Amino acid sequence: MPVPIRRLFVALTLCCALLAGATACGSATEDATQNTAAVVAAAATPSPSTTAERQRLAKTRFVANAGLAAGATYQWIVKPWKAGKFKKGASGRRFALVKAGLAGAFAYNRLKAAKKNAQGDPTLSKALAPLTAGIDSLKDLPSKLRKGDSTDATASSFDDIINKVKDAGKSAGAEVSDKVPSAGQLAGG
Repeated sequence: MPVPIRRLFVALTLCCALLAGATACGSATEDATQNTAAVVAAAATPSPSTTAERQRLAKTRFVANAGLAAGATYQWIVKPWKAGKFKKGASGRRFALVKAGLAGAFAYNRLKAAKKNAQGDPTLSKALAPLTAGIDSLKDLPSKLRKGDSTDATASSFDDIINKVKDAGKSAGAEVSDKVPSAGQLAGG
């Protein structure tokens, strides 16, 4: 009988050793997975290290957002307005008004983003501060454009605000040029 007890003891010891080894490997794998996930998350969220880099990125983002707003406004609001597409009885009026409404909502969204970007740069924030009320007043204009209410005043107010934002950017060293957004960008907001 001494043999079966030895076999039982060896079998029990071997099982415990395998169980302990598997548990240790499992936690090491989970730790490695968590560490890898932390490294990937840290790499995915870049953080500028100097204030000069933050300012440069703020200006770059401001220029991109303001340029998209200016391009959308010019392409789908100002040009049709100057061509008389918003007048009653004009050919393609309804389609022009729908596009202008979408462009107005898009331009408002990009101007709000540009205003937020400008807050990251002291020079831009000072230059854009007087225009905050004007940008906020554009909120209701896209619905007015879609309805066709006072399109002359609406189109000219969009054009005026965009030109003031461009001038503010230019005075702060961030010159804005028109960049016409694609139809997908316009529809996506």
